[in-house]
Amino acid sequence: MRLRHIEVFHAIMQVGTISGAAQVLHISQPAVTKVLQHAELQLGMPLFERVRGKLYPKPEAHRLFAETEKLNRDLQGIRRLAASLKGRAMETVRLVSTPTIAVSVLPTALTHWRRDFPQTRCELATYHTSEIVNALRLGEADLALSLQDPRHPGIVAEPIAQGLLTVLAPSGTWSEAECAEPITANGLSGELIGLADRDPLGEMVVAACEAQGVHPVFQTVVQTYQIARALVEAGAGTAILDPFTAASSVCGKVQRRTWAPELPVHLYLLTASHAPLSHGARELVNCIGATARALLEKGCQ
Repeated sequence: MRLRHIEVFHAIMQVGTISGAAQVLHISQPAVTKVLQHAELQLGMPLFERVRGKLYPKPEAHRLFAETEKLNRDLQGIRRLAASLKGRAMETVRLVSTPTIAVSVLPTALTHWRRDFPQTRCELATYHTSEIVNALRLGEADLALSLQDPRHPGIVAEPIAQGLLTVLAPSGTWSEAECAEPITANGLSGELIGLADRDPLGEMVVAACEAQGVHPVFQTVVQTYQIARALVEAGAGTAILDPFTAASSVCGKVQRRTWAPELPVHLYLLTASHAPLSHGARELVNCIGATARALLEKGCQ
């Protein structure tokens, strides 16, 4: 079947009549009939039963319709893109991020970026790093943010901000003098909030503790860094987190101390190796990097 055959067939399946398909496609009824007849001739079988002027799809038509549904969606996307290019419509930046960066860094960064790019459309989604890699490779996103370098041959990882592994505890846990000093695994006390198994940051935390001869026991285990931060703010325990999540916690409810010995945590810009960024996307990256660095420099008073 040719592309035009599929387009006409899909329209007929959707609306159920030749006249309706003609209206959807903005062509004449004879043109629809001619294309359908040619498609059936090419296939060597009829796709519809003709009963008193009405079309009833045969089983083969239903099977064919299911297979052409995705192609039809792709065609609609191509048409929208073509219309945008022709009319020089607004640029679209498709950004995906891990949840913790989407919550801690992006709101302020997007607000600053929007002042210079008021007409640029930004589509933001949150994925885990493994899903981010697929989105970039398939061309479903222009750029991504993660705390991990996926070390994938088709992905470029560019560090745009760096902080240190941070221990977050409820306010009043440490004295003012203690807060001014880093903390080791032996200095941990009270309820510890852990991260889910196989989480890269969680694995880093366990390895850092065990390197100092401490085997942490987590009575509460969470899947996202934001939940761990919220639990600390509520006084439920202590968590060892990335610096961006820790720095975005509510001042007055928590205390922060860096881990000793220091363990750097990077914020990476991830892009597909074959896809350069547009001007708007690159400026967004600059805003994100600046916002992330400013967040780490801000301290609770």
